[in-house]
Amino acid sequence: MAFRMLVINPGATSTKIAVFKDERAFLQELIEHDSAELASFCGLPEQEPYRKKLILDVLKRADVEPTSFDAIAGRGGLLVPMPGGTYEVCPNMLATLRESRHGEHASNLGALLAYDFALLAGCKAYIVDPVSTDEFDPVARISGLPEIQRPSRYHALNHKAVARRFASSQGRSYADMRLIVAHLGTGTSVAAHIGGKSIDVNDPLNEGTFSVDRAGSLPVREFMELCYSGKYDRREMTKKIGQEGGLFAYIGTKDLRRAWEMADGGDEEARVAIEAMAYQIAKDIGSMAAVCCGKVDNIILTGGMAYSERFVALIEERVSFIAPVRIMPGEEELTSLAMGVLRVLRKEENALTYPECG
Repeated sequence: MAFRMLVINPGATSTKIAVFKDERAFLQELIEHDSAELASFCGLPEQEPYRKKLILDVLKRADVEPTSFDAIAGRGGLLVPMPGGTYEVCPNMLATLRESRHGEHASNLGALLAYDFALLAGCKAYIVDPVSTDEFDPVARISGLPEIQRPSRYHALNHKAVARRFASSQGRSYADMRLIVAHLGTGTSVAAHIGGKSIDVNDPLNEGTFSVDRAGSLPVREFMELCYSGKYDRREMTKKIGQEGGLFAYIGTKDLRRAWEMADGGDEEARVAIEAMAYQIAKDIGSMAAVCCGKVDNIILTGGMAYSERFVALIEERVSFIAPVRIMPGEEELTSLAMGVLRVLRKEENALTYPECG
């Protein structure tokens, strides 16, 4: 029996969808959203009906009945800490996301939209390896201040997808490998994967390398002085470190391709900024090698910036002594969502229960 699945991955300014029949996607669509339209909504949860209608429009044009699905998958958002896996969407999960209890992020819309379409199809809705996937070792939670615990928030969906795919290409199980995976995107996350779990990772919103628009780890005393300088209020500082930091703060672009053009045109600041970003990613990979006690089967570089051969070469030259480096560019989030649900539908795995829905 073949299973039909609708998968939904909401982003800040777009919604990606796909329709799968077992492993094969026969419809994929990137729905881009007008910034002015999005700005008219008070918050992300208010965008749910707007995005739902646009998805329905795509399905109608493709002559796909919204009632024809066996399951719906949405990208998991900011929820309570939970192990990786496939979770059935439940009322408490929906309430948590609608109220943005653990933060506001476009991925929060994933489960909300999945549930809407599950009601239409009369099937179940799921999320897979959500952003809040937490498989930390206890020592990884210690921050240096008892009042602050290091959170596990990262690109879990793509991390685990490329790790599983790489392990399969080697004729091995993800659970049997010791991998360091670096997702190089708008935010950059580097994780140590041992025994099928990501036992430590940097939160790309808070720590680790700077990225194209995020500041990453900062010297804490100097950052504290800046916060109390009177130059910025809380909202402005949050935007400064999360949307206007990193490469953008130094050279005014969030596009790595444009940054290379600037560097090739003689802009020394652009060249140094690119090299510094690669340098910091390599440092994060080195720290995860220590987490793995130096026993690393492979390092995997993935995400959008992994398409830049020049950029990954800068990283590879600093970390190839640790383990062989495999480049797996791009993101596999739609496929990852479908495969997570397919494993449940085929009874290869059990669907997990969201901790607050127990």
